[in-house]
Amino acid sequence: MKRTGCADLPKEAFQLFEEGVEQKIDKFEPETSQPLDLAIMIDASLSAHKEITFEQEAAAHFIRQVLRPGDRLSVFSFDENVTQIASFSDNVAELQAAVRRIPPGAGTSIYDAVLLGSRALERRGDERRRVIILVTDAGETTSRSDFDAARKEAVRSNALLYTIVIRPVKNENGRNTAGEHALETMTDTTGGAMFFPDSPQELPAIFDRIDRELRTQYLWLTIPRRGARQYLPLHPCYRHAF
Repeated sequence: MKRTGCADLPKEAFQLFEEGVEQKIDKFEPETSQPLDLAIMIDASLSAHKEITFEQEAAAHFIRQVLRPGDRLSVFSFDENVTQIASFSDNVAELQAAVRRIPPGAGTSIYDAVLLGSRALERRGDERRRVIILVTDAGETTSRSDFDAARKEAVRSNALLYTIVIRPVKNENGRNTAGEHALETMTDTTGGAMFFPDSPQELPAIFDRIDRELRTQYLWLTIPRRGARQYLPLHPCYRHAF
């Protein structure tokens, strides 16, 4: 399904269904009023490193484009370890320099990256939107954490996960399809989006699309029949069913 952002939509433009029954939307507001905390996490493993220059330049462009007053962004790299290259900041030049100095490494600790990125965002406090941008080849090899621990931490932190999979080869025989499916499940769970560029040259357009989505999201509150309150992020202009 094509995802396109739409700004300034009223509450009446949305319907919420639970098990086929329409629910009342008790609170509805644009999320764009809340500042962003973003963690950009770039796979520096040797398997992904031949595309690292494209990744760095696309991420540097995204940093300049996405940050608004009040937003903060941090740069992480991951191989067998997860390293915070730049702390949360709005200094565009320093953040871009951090992206460009990510060194090559061995191993790929994707689950550790998601878990530690989620925890870093959670420590930033409430009343801020939390976003992880994960750029990887999906070849998980060295994490100490497992899939469930990473997924649960991302959900607990209320972070949106946007995953960009850089595939060294296009045919399934040479790809880590199991890793891709695991990341797709984790990404969908958080309400984010998954991207599979056919070439590194597509990365700037993907980062542009993520930026547009972050600026055209809504938040609603509903009290389901079971009585538990739910706060749900929305990507507008396509149907949500829970």
